[in-house]
Amino acid sequence: MSARPHPAQATRHELPPTAGLPLRAGDLFSHGGGLAAGVAAQLGTPPLQLECSGTAALVVSLLALRELAPQRRTVVVPAYTCPLVALAVRRAGLELHLCDLLPDHYDMDPQALAAACDEHTLAIVPTHLGGRVADVDGALEIAREVGAWVIEDAAQALGARHAGESVGLRGDLGFFSLAAGKGLSIYEGGLLTARDETMREALRQSSARHVPASLAWEWRRSLELLGYALLYRPRGLRLAYGAPLRRALRRGDPVAAVGDEFALDIPLHRVGRWRQAIGAHAARRWPDFLAQTQAQAQQRLPRLRAIDGLRVLEDRPGDQGSWPFFMLLMPDQARRDAALAQLWQAGLGVSRLFIHALPDYAYLGDCVPQQDVPRARDFAARSLTISNSPWLDDATFEHICERLQAALR
Repeated sequence: MSARPHPAQATRHELPPTAGLPLRAGDLFSHGGGLAAGVAAQLGTPPLQLECSGTAALVVSLLALRELAPQRRTVVVPAYTCPLVALAVRRAGLELHLCDLLPDHYDMDPQALAAACDEHTLAIVPTHLGGRVADVDGALEIAREVGAWVIEDAAQALGARHAGESVGLRGDLGFFSLAAGKGLSIYEGGLLTARDETMREALRQSSARHVPASLAWEWRRSLELLGYALLYRPRGLRLAYGAPLRRALRRGDPVAAVGDEFALDIPLHRVGRWRQAIGAHAARRWPDFLAQTQAQAQQRLPRLRAIDGLRVLEDRPGDQGSWPFFMLLMPDQARRDAALAQLWQAGLGVSRLFIHALPDYAYLGDCVPQQDVPRARDFAARSLTISNSPWLDDATFEHICERLQAALR
């Protein structure tokens, strides 16, 4: 069957892999601050602490906990998560321990998690992957048994809720990302909080001790933010995102195609007032944007559910995800790869999340143990994502669904 023409191919537009809030000219000329306070008021959280990235927020958290319990050295994370999590553990001078996943799911397997934790465990890091809400209660139960803390990785889940409450509050600590494409963005930034004031003070002290001011880094991030403001549009993304992706895939490097390879040293620096002001101004539009993408996801989920053989990762009862993209599992790697052969380079916002389970990134060999994590590897081999950007119109979404159906026949 011939492929139906679609708008992205006709106009040479490029759709982003995630639903990011576009910046406007007025954002760039705003003044003042209040980014962290404004987002905290929108989410209904305790005070939020602004850091230079979600990864930096995790580093600051781990350093604070390390000072509270210096005898504990290990951090337990899902075996399928962002490589930056492993680098944050390394940057904090701690040891990583991996936990395999539940079958066909992003959550850590409870039995594997219990076996991974002991008196040396400092923290467990459940991950709200792709805006879906993770099982934090199970991690809390195990953490309490061994005297560890729980840090909620909500980097991809700003705006997601569990039982009406923002994610990031059921654990002891939680953090969000303001990176490019992560809903609200200042190109790179992170927000950090804790349930009780004593821990929030420990986080403030940790940041004061370990995070310096850096004019060089802030100039760099400011220039990158300007580029993001200019190019985070369907036409600009063709140059900034699509062209590098296709070059990487032509040379057989999917890790570079999705941006999974990072510098080993995590930068820590203060966020300048100008970027804070931009974020605070854009944050006024973010609740409406979040509601729009959540409504769009609910409208499109029935179409995805109707595709025989496709598993859609969805919210549990009582949860409300943030839906930056749809996270899907195909029955096997061959059919996943067949779908990607049709869609990944077409500019339609179809992509992969993380290419490998953590032990399979060659450049992480010094900080990731070589554990047997078959379910995480299976998840990596069978998963793909579809953008939930408002720029993905109904006709293009239907074209994607038809290509998935063809790959599953």
